Amino acid sequence: MATEHIHIARTLVDHLPILVVLVPFLAAPLTVLLGARRLAWPIAFAASLTSFLISIKLLLQVLDGGVISYHIGGWAPPLGIEYRIDAANAFVLLLISAIGTIVMPYTIQSIKSEISERHHTLFYTMYLLCFTGLLGVVATGDAFNVFVFLEISSLSTYVLVAMGAKMDKRALTAAYDYLIMGTIGATFFVIGIGFLYAGTGTLNMADIAAHITTHGVDRTIETAFAFIMVGMGLKVAIYPLHLWLPNAYTYAPSAVTSFLAATATKAAIYVLLRFMFSVFQPEFLFELNSVRWLLMPLALVAMFAASLIAVFQSDLKRMLAYSSIAQIGYILLGIGLLSTTGLSAAIVHLFNHGITKAALFMGVGALVLRAGSSFYVKIEGMGKVMPWTSFAIVIAGLSLIGVPGTAGFISKWVLVQAALEQGWWPIALAVVASSLLAVIYVWRIFEVLYMKQPVDPARREAPLSMLIPMWIMALSTIWFGLDTDLTMTAARAAADGLLNGFTMGGH
Repeated sequence: MATEHIHIARTLVDHLPILVVLVPFLAAPLTVLLGARRLAWPIAFAASLTSFLISIKLLLQVLDGGVISYHIGGWAPPLGIEYRIDAANAFVLLLISAIGTIVMPYTIQSIKSEISERHHTLFYTMYLLCFTGLLGVVATGDAFNVFVFLEISSLSTYVLVAMGAKMDKRALTAAYDYLIMGTIGATFFVIGIGFLYAGTGTLNMADIAAHITTHGVDRTIETAFAFIMVGMGLKVAIYPLHLWLPNAYTYAPSAVTSFLAATATKAAIYVLLRFMFSVFQPEFLFELNSVRWLLMPLALVAMFAASLIAVFQSDLKRMLAYSSIAQIGYILLGIGLLSTTGLSAAIVHLFNHGITKAALFMGVGALVLRAGSSFYVKIEGMGKVMPWTSFAIVIAGLSLIGVPGTAGFISKWVLVQAALEQGWWPIALAVVASSLLAVIYVWRIFEVLYMKQPVDPARREAPLSMLIPMWIMALSTIWFGLDTDLTMTAARAAADGLLNGFTMGGH
């Protein structure tokens, strides 16, 4: 079992768990107050970079299985709010802050063409609020605090999606759908937390876990579990609760989609993991076989249905949105296996899919900048006109399929291992079969980009401020496909930590 190092925060390093969230949170109103369009980007970039550096430091501190417990305002939990950093959330913090920082330079050119100029300052404010919310959801150890940060990130996300209205008015209906679905999800989630509080008398996650361990589970706590699962299921876009996702990703500005696709559903999956394994404890899940028999069929349906829908799309952005739903299926499959290997596969795929999708959506955004649309008809032959952008899309596409040597291969390989460990070879075959569907829809991208004649040979390559972030992401899919030390070590440590439930050293 991991040991906890609990000490009173005195130095700056001790305050890192709160600073990772606080820096972007304070930078958001600052961009509005200063009101200068020139200053909005530097402030936003500095804030996200600071959070990124802090999350690297935090991850290095907890990789050995340690836990950082930070008491806000010096109030000890369960009365005070606790921020609790372990391998699982430090890894997700790293993903969110890395994507948030790398997408930043990309936004400079991308939003010029996609968002009207008077909204640019507000765009950065909303971006920072969304970033703060996602980091807060992941860092906090207080159940109600999760809801608060979830709302901060969701409300700003609705605005970010709606900002795509300059390109296509359907962004407004997409944002509205997302608002309705997201609010229903949040309501379910907060009702679940209400039941948890009624059943245990506390909102601190470790405390709830301790209560469930000592007093066992009653009907109230089971009801809470059901509400929380459905509420987060909407946020994660578990098939059949995924209906908001394709439109939101398709009509949001490209920079927003690049950020959201790589982070928003990932933070929600983390919350699902945290509640399932840390709060309700693994024993509860093993008794409730319903998790396995509910999650796994839905995951398998998502893997095939969403991939099939993706094959028939005529819009590249929309195709990638459906592919995201299929990839979430893989992550849920790993969770449903309820084993260390399965969880490691889920967590590592959460990371690998994040970087892969960010690269792909950035590539699409560059095509949109030059072609004005992401429909296949409009981007034919772009491989000849925009070679760098197209090649980055190809690399990320290979990672999406899971070709050996790319990040996508690692997670699918571990997932297949996890299924075979339990002797479930049909599941392993299903993973391989649905990857073959990915081959079809990724091949369509190659075909459109390279095997057709350019619509307009006079188009230019995307600007460097877009190419560099895109290539950082594309090359990282290869890097994490060849060097799995960081990702697999962190995923294993996270899986072990989750399967052990909360370690009770501090309380």
